[in-house]
Amino acid sequence: MCRNIVELRGLEPAATPEEIEAAARQYVRKVSGIRAPGDHIRDAFEQAVAEVAVATTRMLESLPARRQPPPKIPPLRRPEVQARIAARQAHGVEG
Repeated sequence: MCRNIVELRGLEPAATPEEIEAAARQYVRKVSGIRAPGDHIRDAFEQAVAEVAVATTRMLESLPARRQPPPKIPPLRRPEVQARIAARQAHGVEG
């Protein structure tokens, strides 16, 4: 469930807002135990994702440069993941 929570510090180019948001979403899913929030909790869930993303961005910006890149490529940079996202978008399915 936490495949998008990977090291984002030290990426070249730097982590994108989409990568940070994906990691934040996975974190909130894991901590809350909620995979797909219903309408009655969607606002709270999305607010938590936004707050975690802001905190993550702030932290990444304040940390010193890394000597070596992270050992794993974030999922959103992998060609096979990009292909799945493109296929979903082409079929109008939200991921």
